[in-house]
Amino acid sequence: MNIDFPSPFPDFESAVQAVLSYLHERLGFQLWMFTRVDGNSWIVLQAEDHGYNVHSGDLFNWSDSFCSRMVLGLGPRVAPRVERVPVYLEAPIGRIVHIGAYIGLPIPDPDGKLFGTLCAIDPFPQSDLIEQELNFVQLQSRLLTTLLHFELQSQEATREMERAQVEAQIDLLTGIYNRNGWEKLSAAEEARCKAYGNSAAVVIVDLDDLKLVNDSSGHAAGDLLIQSAANSLVESVRKQDIVARIGGDEFAILMVEVSPEQTENLVQRIENNLVKFKIKASVGYANYSHKYPLKATTEKADLAMYRKKSLRKSLKAI
Repeated sequence: MNIDFPSPFPDFESAVQAVLSYLHERLGFQLWMFTRVDGNSWIVLQAEDHGYNVHSGDLFNWSDSFCSRMVLGLGPRVAPRVERVPVYLEAPIGRIVHIGAYIGLPIPDPDGKLFGTLCAIDPFPQSDLIEQELNFVQLQSRLLTTLLHFELQSQEATREMERAQVEAQIDLLTGIYNRNGWEKLSAAEEARCKAYGNSAAVVIVDLDDLKLVNDSSGHAAGDLLIQSAANSLVESVRKQDIVARIGGDEFAILMVEVSPEQTENLVQRIENNLVKFKIKASVGYANYSHKYPLKATTEKADLAMYRKKSLRKSLKAI
């Protein structure tokens, strides 16, 4: 006897998209979204759009949204007629797009803090009967929250598996990842940034005196300098961060799940440790923007590094 079992979803994004599609079929509303909140960035992770031209990866200001008011308890989770809710009428998002009806629920992360929202809008007011669907929508949000928590909590295990798979991509001199390892692991982290709205930052470190050391003391001394720099960088970062040697005297670091403030603190630690190891180097960094690919962040960090190097050379010439 053959049993026709329903197939599981291949990944979290597919499950979210299926739920959004079903909510649209059952309740209407032109736009359903599953979002992430990162500071004042409101990131659309998945969207079921039928009129607003909103897509996955779009970025809005969190403080402009109805949802920012909903999570504070200032407005209802279901508003069949937005015109009846003054706090929503005052929200700037209503001046960007026309919203006649709204549904929104907060999505917590595993620590109980705000991760994002499940929400819907429609340009036309809806029947007050839609309020009776709140329990159903809450059930869908709880199911997605359960899946989300499993995904987020398994990220560290996934990272360890990915790094085990690229053990062959190790720089023999320093023991850290080489350029191939960097490319593979940073691509995997970028995919997580897109799927879950994770924050990230890239740091580029370029040694200032490698050629001078090679010319004056020999390549063995230059190799020792490179090894010392790698040790300094590994000592400066966290377990989940990626450190790689991507060129002869150039290193790259991908910091994952960091706020801009944490990035600044980690960069300061990197610079302090380089001084402690008596290594002269130029350091540049940039925070990842969900509007652009990670490659653009790396290029910005590289440019910031070269600006520092040029400034140091100019000051030395004075």
